[in-house]
Amino acid sequence: MALLAAVLSFSPAAHAATRVVVFQFELLDTSGEFDPRGPKPDEVRRLNLITDEMRKRLQGAGYDLVELSPQAAQIEEATPFRNCNSCELKIARALGAEIEVIGLVQKVSNLILNINFQLRDVATGQVLRAGSADIRNNTDESWLRGVSYLIRNRLLDPPLTGKAAP
Repeated sequence: MALLAAVLSFSPAAHAATRVVVFQFELLDTSGEFDPRGPKPDEVRRLNLITDEMRKRLQGAGYDLVELSPQAAQIEEATPFRNCNSCELKIARALGAEIEVIGLVQKVSNLILNINFQLRDVATGQVLRAGSADIRNNTDESWLRGVSYLIRNRLLDPPLTGKAAP
């Protein structure tokens, strides 16, 4: 009888949502326009735009977003993550995340860009999902369309299972 009561009292709402950390998308500029001081202001804004879109869509899908600020100094020291040999996993663990999303925009030219992401299991480092989308044109609209495509067709479809499920 106690077992039946326990089963009946369990509800999906009682299950804690999977904790995900979405790190800031980074820019790798391999175009002839590379500036050693870093990305141009409009590209920084677009990186923020697509990072925010990724966070918003994951939260809308039922994930619990992890706040980055407690590890801000460690993030600043470790970036760019593409050069740190998975050092962001230690940061994600310290934040209490179960999965992480890292992203990179490669600028080949002002017309040709590529948006990439990886979703990884924080405990093991295993890549659970990854995707890449080529976009044409360096505009807010093209960047948002690229990340939206990746979210719909690579990240959330088919639905994630196991501990990566929301």
